[in-house]
Amino acid sequence: MGYSVGQVAGFAGVTVRTLHHYDEIGLLVPGGRSHAGHRRYSDADLDRLQQILFYRELGFPLEQVAALLDDPKADPRARLRRQHELLTVRIERLQKMAAAVEHAMEARRMGINLTPEEKFEVFGDKDPEAHAEEAERRWGGTEAYAESQRRAATYTKDDWKRMQAEVADWGERYGALMTAGEHPAGEAAMAMAEEHRRHITRWFYECTYDIHRGLADMYISDERFKEFYDSMRPGLAEHLREAITANAARHGS
Repeated sequence: MGYSVGQVAGFAGVTVRTLHHYDEIGLLVPGGRSHAGHRRYSDADLDRLQQILFYRELGFPLEQVAALLDDPKADPRARLRRQHELLTVRIERLQKMAAAVEHAMEARRMGINLTPEEKFEVFGDKDPEAHAEEAERRWGGTEAYAESQRRAATYTKDDWKRMQAEVADWGERYGALMTAGEHPAGEAAMAMAEEHRRHITRWFYECTYDIHRGLADMYISDERFKEFYDSMRPGLAEHLREAITANAARHGS
């Protein structure tokens, strides 16, 4: 008979409402129903829920989680290995942040004033709350950032779904390209990089080749972006950076 929605909610530490929502959007549809029509979850359903919660913990949006889990070419064991890698990185970062908090607590107890460098050492040279400002300062300038904000404010839920579907489709095709052994400076890879640039221009702001090349560097240097692209296929972030660089070069940038 499987497990009831209440039992699964208890196992996973989520609400019944969350499970109902996952069912409604097709992310986690229970494998069976009781005679009374109530949801019944199988062991396979529990495995899928575990995967969903792993990705949610890592910050992936539900649409991206669905695309990752429903990819027929994905190897479940490879997916688990990748999740383990991403979670290990997250754990290491949180451990560093916990140590920084303990350091700050001890300094305050002893009446010691930490230097600005000591206060923000755990963040390196990146403010985790200032991605937009970072992009504005380095590549877009105020007008590009403002344009992105203006466009995003007008998008409907369907617009966001269409945009995310484009990203998922692009990711699948880029992953296939890498599997086929395409060199980053090859015509196919550069064409995909150009499609990536035009996607940004279409949805957010005018992405010049210089801006695109700067973004490509950030896809490697910033863990959040690297995790996002490498979740599509391990190594994709680095491959994409090289393809973007080659594409910009052939356009004289």
